[in-house]
Amino acid sequence: MRLEDEIKQTSFQSEGQKAYLNILFTSGWLSLRQAAAFRPYGLTLPQFNVLRILRGQHPKPATVAMLIERMLDKTSNASRIVDKLEEKKLVTRTVCPANRRAVDIRITEAGLALLRQIDESGLTEFRQHGPDALSEDELKQLNDLLDKLRAH
Repeated sequence: MRLEDEIKQTSFQSEGQKAYLNILFTSGWLSLRQAAAFRPYGLTLPQFNVLRILRGQHPKPATVAMLIERMLDKTSNASRIVDKLEEKKLVTRTVCPANRRAVDIRITEAGLALLRQIDESGLTEFRQHGPDALSEDELKQLNDLLDKLRAH
């Protein structure tokens, strides 16, 4: 659906303003759909993101600082997210033997199994209404344009 119809606004100051609002609106739209997709697994999007990062590190440990650096949402509280994941037995936290002030964070087998389950589900409903609605060429163009926008 067109942005004009979604937000009930018929005109914009410029195409730049419309593009800016469209990016913000689409970000929120995608976030709502992702939240709904992860809800059956008892996860939030930031929790899924941390698990995904830890799976990429596995079997090596990660630190909170490294998680913050690699997270999609830089405003998320990584320590609190790790606390929640530890309560769910999806990650472990141990004091680093080489540096007692550092904490090693690792994904557990339960965390890996949950990610496999999510991967196998394909998050079909989310993808049908998200990025898979675009062709490969359109996705490449979108990625190139978003990268160009952030480069400025």
